Amino acid sequence: MAFPADRPRRLRRTETLRSLVRETELRPRDFMLPLFAVSGKGVRRPIASMPGCAQLSVDLIVEEARGAWKSGVRSLILFGIPDQKDAQGTSAWDPDGPVCTAFKALKDALPDLVLVADVCMCEYTDHGHCGPLERDARGHVAVANDRTLPLLARAAVAYAQAGADIVAPSDMMDGRVAAIRKGLDEHGLSETAVLSYAVKYASGFYGPFRDAAQSTPKEGDRRGYQMDPGNVREARREALLDVEEGADMLMVKPALAYLDVIAEVKRISNLPIAAYNVSGEYSMLKAAAQHGWIDERRVCLEILTAIKRAGADLILTYSAVDAARWLQDVA
Repeated sequence: MAFPADRPRRLRRTETLRSLVRETELRPRDFMLPLFAVSGKGVRRPIASMPGCAQLSVDLIVEEARGAWKSGVRSLILFGIPDQKDAQGTSAWDPDGPVCTAFKALKDALPDLVLVADVCMCEYTDHGHCGPLERDARGHVAVANDRTLPLLARAAVAYAQAGADIVAPSDMMDGRVAAIRKGLDEHGLSETAVLSYAVKYASGFYGPFRDAAQSTPKEGDRRGYQMDPGNVREARREALLDVEEGADMLMVKPALAYLDVIAEVKRISNLPIAAYNVSGEYSMLKAAAQHGWIDERRVCLEILTAIKRAGADLILTYSAVDAARWLQDVA
């Protein structure tokens, strides 16, 4: 005779029963929407490798943000595509650039929306790397780590002054969290939080994003400063270093191929954990759905549930608004 615990399928029989005992629940506020800001007005440039996504001028970003808020999404992160690029990435802190302008407009239009600024130089440098370049002792081109730190801090301060609630350094330079925290505090911006891309792998899943942000390196790649996909002990070191430097939140990027890393960073830290469901993950889903090979809604929510189940408190995803609306339909 079977004991009751031998029949777990009894609790799977109906959707109401399944939802009653569900261990991991997605909510619209779990999602952060990434957007790409450009100058101009009425500008919408579709991104071919990211169906449904576009580079947007400030007025359309505000419109997109209103729709996201209405769907239940409570945060967004901005990436900027400037009109001018140079070797130092000086457009990154332009107060009249698309990102700073967008933050001012968003703060006026939606004061309760949490605004997050990606802090990196790759969108702003003419060579596509995450900081100014130098040649090492062997003559190889490399990012000048220490020269990059004050530039990142300057950009972070500009975004915070424009209205960003959180700054999110994604460059993977050593010491950048401490440099940014110091810069913010010195400018009276101690309330601005730092969401560190603490564990960012040198991944093949970033290709569509580099199309969107026009940030593909003109020479070399980023494996000299982003993490090797085979390493998890290194992820622990990176995360704990950023905690020591003053990070308020930690991020793992990408998400889907690194669920074990999300779980491990969650285990070792008591900070909120974000995970980035990156462009390649999004575009694979979209392509398969467009061919009728998968059910986009079902698979997207399954992926996002897996990321949350692994330990993410917040998920950056280009599917944020769709996923939020699907969840509202279920409710």
